[in-house]
Amino acid sequence: MTGHDFLHGMYADPYFPDHVVDKGRAILLRLCGRIEAERPSDLAALYALTEAATEEFNLLEADFEAAGSEIETVAREEIAGDFRFVASAYGFTDADTEKLVAARDW
Repeated sequence: MTGHDFLHGMYADPYFPDHVVDKGRAILLRLCGRIEAERPSDLAALYALTEAATEEFNLLEADFEAAGSEIETVAREEIAGDFRFVASAYGFTDADTEKLVAARDW
């Protein structure tokens, strides 16, 4: 998973500062690490892990704002898409994207 181009669209857009997007990429990589370590057996267990990662993204909103940016439509879609990618990559192809990021406040 470290080879996946997480948050590619955000890196490509100068509105999103790379140093903050890097923090988002780190959140997604930590999520992958937790999935590999904990091996969730069902969607409920996966959603518990993605909830924690989503809450980390909630906290990251302040960093975006401090850098003159925000988690807006493009970012929301990019982040949710990568959550979906992670779920599928680990065999949870039936995961609901909205449930993966249900804890979001962005």
